[in-house]
Amino acid sequence: MANKLVIIPTYNEKENIENIIRYVFNLDGKFHILVVEDNSPDGTADIVKRLMKEFPESLHIQERKGKLGLGTAYIHGFKWALKRDYEYIIEMDADFSHNPDDLSRLVEACEKGADVAIGSRYVDNVIRVVNWPMGRVMMSYFASKYVKIITGLKIADSTAGFVCYNKKVLNTIWFDKVKFIGYAFQIEMKLTSHKLGFKVVEVPIIFTDRKEGTSKMSSGIFKEAIFGVMKLAYKKIKPRPGL
Repeated sequence: MANKLVIIPTYNEKENIENIIRYVFNLDGKFHILVVEDNSPDGTADIVKRLMKEFPESLHIQERKGKLGLGTAYIHGFKWALKRDYEYIIEMDADFSHNPDDLSRLVEACEKGADVAIGSRYVDNVIRVVNWPMGRVMMSYFASKYVKIITGLKIADSTAGFVCYNKKVLNTIWFDKVKFIGYAFQIEMKLTSHKLGFKVVEVPIIFTDRKEGTSKMSSGIFKEAIFGVMKLAYKKIKPRPGL
């Protein structure tokens, strides 16, 4: 069995989902994929189920009753992965904004000693973003600067959504205490990993805005990050009970 699982949350990704699945399976790294599908009305789930007949051992789907938020989708996927003892669990978008060719680089960083490897758009004070409006780039870039100031978290891209976790990190995190579901979820997971003593590293990537489908970003999600960070700064982090 492959020891690497890529979790891809989906909502209305019919334009991208088959292409991203086939791309990942053509890589040398022998990744498995779990699609966490939030009842897309466009038929995304039907495409995944058709492909599961072609890739019965390596492609999986978990269907949920509706659009319940990015954070809860990933936590659902994390729990599924831990029950099946995957060693490395990776968050990745369906829309090719995260280049699947970088998957092996994130896993390699963990194999070399990192507990969490972040595909970073802003490490070394270099902005590696393609096709985003400048206003959105600046909003994202300075959001990470804001997180660093408020929390002391020394990560250049704290809102990044392309992340590889060693299973021991996810086994330690108390998911019931993770409160946020949008941008702030990504910040909360990185801050929690850091406060629990895990080694978090950044791997430079180039982020390219989606070419197909519609972005799920909204002002509400971004506001959650800005105001949620204040709460996270003072939150006491405890490991999962029973460890």
